[in-house]
Amino acid sequence: MRSFIVAASSFAVGIQAAALPLLGLNIPILNNGFTSPPTITTSAGGNAQCWSGNIAITATTNSNTHLNYASPANQSVVTETFVEYLQPTSGQTATITGPDTTVSGTYNINSKICFPLVSLPPLLSPSTIQFLIHGIGFDKSYWDFAPGYSYVDAAALAGYATFSYDRLGVGLSDHPDPIQVVQAPLQVEIAHQLIQTLRSGAIMSTTFSHVVVAGHSFGSIQTVGLANKYPRDADALILQGFSLNSAALGLTFADFTSTIASQASPSRFGSLPNGYLVTGSAAANQFAFFRGQNFDPKIFSADETSKQTFSLGELFTLAKVVAPAPSFSGPVDTVLGQNDFIFCSGDCAAQGDLSRAVQPALFSNAGGRAGSESFLVPGAGHAVNLHYSAPQAFAHMISFVRANGF
Repeated sequence: MRSFIVAASSFAVGIQAAALPLLGLNIPILNNGFTSPPTITTSAGGNAQCWSGNIAITATTNSNTHLNYASPANQSVVTETFVEYLQPTSGQTATITGPDTTVSGTYNINSKICFPLVSLPPLLSPSTIQFLIHGIGFDKSYWDFAPGYSYVDAAALAGYATFSYDRLGVGLSDHPDPIQVVQAPLQVEIAHQLIQTLRSGAIMSTTFSHVVVAGHSFGSIQTVGLANKYPRDADALILQGFSLNSAALGLTFADFTSTIASQASPSRFGSLPNGYLVTGSAAANQFAFFRGQNFDPKIFSADETSKQTFSLGELFTLAKVVAPAPSFSGPVDTVLGQNDFIFCSGDCAAQGDLSRAVQPALFSNAGGRAGSESFLVPGAGHAVNLHYSAPQAFAHMISFVRANGF
């Protein structure tokens, strides 16, 4: 039976949604949620079948910040911006930060929804979907990077559907104004609208009764903001690559050597305005996201080649959505690479386990059947999913979801 399923899935790769010969394999029928027929592929390791395409999302926020900052004319302006941002006496933040402002629009968000082809135990129709939000420097492929480095595969094998997407301003999604529009508050609203769309069945014929939101890094920051403003959106939260320790953020921004994306890679980003940035070198990428000998050089090279943009607007509003979420009553799982530099200065256990401090500080009423958990992933840096120990992180995350009845 397994060989038949795998053969059928391989046959389906690349076909369009107009004709789906896989209904006997318990793959749901598509509704008209995509703006055009989506592409059908399998996940990196072949455990899931995935539909990818644009979803038009209308979102509004009253909490973006009007930034008194013009699009930078050149790289010198960008570099000086970061120098002054990191100078305690510069007063730059107060000068740039204006009042809250309303931003509204309809944006194409490139998304991928995946259903198990083979699961243990067999599952006919998943009622839980894991909603995956990537961090800065990545796109949705962070969750399905390569065979053995795919949380989508691990979740599918455990019977879970997954939904991942390129955040606004990243990858195949729209790239509006990177200073006034692409900010943290609007990203939270887009996540909220996507979750509501999934719960209603507007994307697939399956209406999901449970949503587990998993974020990585800036995706975890958005997850915290989502739980604060919309505490009923998620039934459980997984915060990967996140703690309350911000001591190394300044060093991280300095390390990034943030470079205008269109200049760093004209073939990929040549049409983007100068407010879209990328990390300046492979060395900067390694410093922030990887650790020692605990990663495959081929995976690192692939990540450097495919690294993604971030916006000046996001960096200026990074922490704006972080606030306690006392109305969220589900369980919370905090997962940190043991040697995460960005949120632990390289050692998450040096002054007590930093992963354990998140839930009591931000989620005072977190509950759940089995309760909240935390985990330090051995040997991993910030980009947990791209390290040799990624399977340990995946096993822990899935165990957390199962233990809480989802």
